[in-house]
Amino acid sequence: MKLTKSEEQLMQHLWKLEKAFMKDLLEAYPEPKPANTTVATLLKRMIDKGFVAYKTFGNSREYYPLVQKKDYFAKHIRGLIKNFFNNSPAQFASFFTNSTNLSREELEDLKSMIDNKLDEK
Repeated sequence: MKLTKSEEQLMQHLWKLEKAFMKDLLEAYPEPKPANTTVATLLKRMIDKGFVAYKTFGNSREYYPLVQKKDYFAKHIRGLIKNFFNNSPAQFASFFTNSTNLSREELEDLKSMIDNKLDEK
């Protein structure tokens, strides 16, 4: 299941904070801040989707992510590769390296990461 752009933005704040009350989440937004009701609606949808849970403390709820950022974006990237690059990581890598203005140093870093992964296997 995917998050909308608004949900992803809220999730980014929650990942950064790790756990947060409503006031903490509202403070994390830049101006103009969304309304309390907007954030509450987003949180409800994200709870229903299984991305967020909460603990109750009196009348307050402390929200926390159920999905780790790394896992969410890894699934997102796998979907991107499947849908736009014929399920070919090589086509994705070719597009990425040819369509971005990477410096020599950045390309060397990528090469080093790939070499290290190859050594592990």
